[in-house]
Amino acid sequence: MPALDPIYGTPLAVQLIPQVERNFAEHLKLRDDQRSIGLLSVDNDDATYVSIDEATKMADVEVIYARSFYAGAKHTSGKWSGEIMAILAGPDPAEVRAGLNAAVDYIKTKAIWYSANADDSIAFFPHVISRTGTYLSQVCNIPVGSPIAYLVATPNEGLVALDAALKAADVTIVSLTMPPSETNYMGVMLTGDQPACVAAATAFKNKVLEVASNPFNF
Repeated sequence: MPALDPIYGTPLAVQLIPQVERNFAEHLKLRDDQRSIGLLSVDNDDATYVSIDEATKMADVEVIYARSFYAGAKHTSGKWSGEIMAILAGPDPAEVRAGLNAAVDYIKTKAIWYSANADDSIAFFPHVISRTGTYLSQVCNIPVGSPIAYLVATPNEGLVALDAALKAADVTIVSLTMPPSETNYMGVMLTGDQPACVAAATAFKNKVLEVASNPFNF
């Protein structure tokens, strides 16, 4: 199998609004206790989704907005737009800053994609979260603190690998994005106990690598 070259996301623009203007706050549907927001633009969407979930565990913040942009980072609308924008809300600038710091650190150090081939043209994300924060728990409709395998890949590789992951471990699908997504990938979140999530992610990884090196197999 090829070497798994790591691929890291890059935060492109991180901004803090200490006191959100009232009319803007109404449109963002902020609660009265949510006075500050942090905005984060990154060149990798799934790395950001897991990282803003981490932020909710490290600070008194909630994810009030997170959307991928169409066509991915290579077709961005501006220099600092990237592939996604996320917004964290909190009671004061200190909490929001702490949340932004946690998200940025996770993107740079732990939310790691990998290359499945020599020229890095096939990338995938076999990520395990030992306990979910409030954001991904809500997305998946599971209890806060649940383990998940957060798995993303290019369409054919990813769906074949999903089948392998489900067969390899006692896990169930709690969120499935069929291709095409905004970035034309597939994505799935599986839950089970932590060893099962690790086993599922390992099986997913191995099958992605197999399909990447042998695309015709029928």
